Amino acid sequence: MTLKFGPRRGVYIDISKELKGRRKPLSDKDLAHFEAFDLIYRSLCALLFNYVPLSGHPGGSISSGRINTCLLFDIMDYDVSKPDREDADILSFAAGHKALGLYALWALRNEIVRIGAPELLPEKLALQMRMEDLLGFRRNPVTKTPLFLKFRSKPLDGHPTPATPFVRLSTGASGVGVASSLGLAYGALDYFGKGAPYVHIAEGEGGMTPGRVSEALAAAGTASLKNAVLHVDWNQASIDSNQVCRNGETPGDYVQWTPMELAYLHDWNVIYVPRGMDFQQILYAQRRAAKMENSQPTAIVYRTTKGWKYGIEGRGSHGAGHGLCSAGFFKALAPLTEAYNIALPMCKNEQLCKGGKDVDILEKCLWEALTGIRNVIEGNQSLVKALAKRLVRARQRLDRKKRQPRKNPPRVEAIYAAAQKEGGAIPENLKPAPGSVTTLRGELGRVLQHYNRIGHGAIFIASADLVGSTSVNIGAQGFPEGYYNSVTNPEARTLSVGGICEDAMAGIFSGLATFGHHIGVASSYGAFLAPLSHIAARLHAIGNQARRAIVKEPYKPIFLVCAHAGVKTGEDGPTHADPQPLQLLQENFPKGTMITLTPWDPQEMWTVISAALARRPAVIAPFVTRPNETVIDREILGLAPATEAATGVYLLKAAEGKSDGTLVLQGSEVGYAFAEEALPLLKQKGIDLNVYYVASAELFDLLPEAEQERIFPVRHSEDALGITGFTLPTMYRWIRSARGRKMTLHPFKKGHFLGSGQAHMVMLEAELDGESQVKAIEIYLKRRKQ
Repeated sequence: MTLKFGPRRGVYIDISKELKGRRKPLSDKDLAHFEAFDLIYRSLCALLFNYVPLSGHPGGSISSGRINTCLLFDIMDYDVSKPDREDADILSFAAGHKALGLYALWALRNEIVRIGAPELLPEKLALQMRMEDLLGFRRNPVTKTPLFLKFRSKPLDGHPTPATPFVRLSTGASGVGVASSLGLAYGALDYFGKGAPYVHIAEGEGGMTPGRVSEALAAAGTASLKNAVLHVDWNQASIDSNQVCRNGETPGDYVQWTPMELAYLHDWNVIYVPRGMDFQQILYAQRRAAKMENSQPTAIVYRTTKGWKYGIEGRGSHGAGHGLCSAGFFKALAPLTEAYNIALPMCKNEQLCKGGKDVDILEKCLWEALTGIRNVIEGNQSLVKALAKRLVRARQRLDRKKRQPRKNPPRVEAIYAAAQKEGGAIPENLKPAPGSVTTLRGELGRVLQHYNRIGHGAIFIASADLVGSTSVNIGAQGFPEGYYNSVTNPEARTLSVGGICEDAMAGIFSGLATFGHHIGVASSYGAFLAPLSHIAARLHAIGNQARRAIVKEPYKPIFLVCAHAGVKTGEDGPTHADPQPLQLLQENFPKGTMITLTPWDPQEMWTVISAALARRPAVIAPFVTRPNETVIDREILGLAPATEAATGVYLLKAAEGKSDGTLVLQGSEVGYAFAEEALPLLKQKGIDLNVYYVASAELFDLLPEAEQERIFPVRHSEDALGITGFTLPTMYRWIRSARGRKMTLHPFKKGHFLGSGQAHMVMLEAELDGESQVKAIEIYLKRRKQ
């Protein structure tokens, strides 16, 4: 007895059976052109690996080359003259380690356009990938080699980033690229609706083994993400294995599924291409995918050979290859050099470049080789004319489709404009009344809902099976209930992302925001979301920053809602009530790319969220607690207005006379304990302090230095005491003296993880309650005078 799949919306097709007896997609002449192009491409991959000393991944670049060639020159509707046309189909390299192949393919396409259709060549060099730019492969921007400077070559990252034209995302961290590429498809489908651009995703079976990929595939299948096409280069080889997946009766070294089974499990259409190096089967499968009518995403799985005709196949060509100018290298190039009678640098004894150590000589050799490739292309006018004509047709097809945004599309720019304009004053309907009971998470939800209405649904919500528990569901209220599905519920603003899947959730929202018309809000316990989303968030920030090499545009934010944060989630115990997540994010990203938010009072929520949106970082990470809180009357207590939180750090309570000292607070639990318990006791004892609160270290960092000094003079940090609900290192910026740090209260001060129990009991254990705060302040003041 065997277990069979239950009913699926997706279908399975073996393309070899469907193609049998039917007309092949390429004529003999067209096939000859594609074969000639692939020979040039494979040879260029070998050259790049050789002359950029032994750097890159030649094997997978070669095995996927034919797949991507068919996409660029036959399948995709796009405009090579305008890489940023948002109505164009997209090819996204989720397999970022195949960057060598991407750059080679992009450069060859540029040559085809330069020679055969110069009217399609972008005017700005930043929008081209020239043969000269290949001198920058895996080079740092500060490179000073002669030809790099002469040709103003682009420094090409080891894994793709949006500093390269036609690249939307930073990929390379295994599996993240699948999720973020699917995010692009979500963004395109929701903005354009029917007839949305296709997002073609290049990946290999090894890149499908991370759990985040299974999470992302589940999300796309559930949502009927019909404009997503995953192209799987199934070559069975990774860095360490030549048997990644189970194959027939042979168990896999890593996983016991095939790529077809994994995709079909998640309700994708699956097209299997048994001869994945055969242009006819490849192209027929890709054209067949374009005719799918069941609204499910499609995976085309090509059975390929890693390092095909390179001389080293399988895992040996994954991140390695022939030695510098070795016999094997020249043998790999022989089909090209013999067919076109060209000469390449023949420094077989490696004396001139000193084994690759003389980078100037090595660069000269690379340029001579690239010039040889250019001469081959220029000498093959039949090839150039045929492929250039295909690129002209790609633009013509795109123009004829006249893709337009759907009726009442999302308007994310309206959200940013509103944050700039309205962020100062709290709207009346969003002011929590003193004495009322609410939560930080609930007020966050209400702020998100307010902005979502302004943006016509530009905010998508998702959570790790905690959408109600973390209150982000409020942000989607006013739109259809239930989860988004492109067919049955396309106007819903809540995404189902595979269940408890923090990792894929952040990745998908990275791509969604990158497409340019949405903001993704991911939520879970801060204990889980901060670490599990960190890679996707970092790549999103890298991508946003890299994009500025092409166009100076604002970043495109995603939200990581670190909910149920801190020790007040005590009932769940130390596995969930974790003070550590802030340390993973706060001041751990380049300035302007990440903004963490740590409001203590629900009244601050509008102010800090609006301030962050106005600044437009790549990532906004609010930390919000779970318990109900009674809204305090700040005026009666002599506390600064909630709107002061806009500066990130602010003087919460100024000393009424001469200050006895400086106190810095961070974290809602310690903020409430101070305001409700410690402050009255301090007044009784006649202790008068300047009390600062840290609502966002990064908002403070974005202020001019003079303004920072006015708000929180550096001298205060040399003499301050801290109390935080997070970890001690998050206070180092504000508490700089050895004595102050030693006396600062934090959850791990006793040297152990805290126990379980109700919030007030865990606060007592941690000695963060009001009475403990006062005791610590008294000791601090006493020692300060000594």
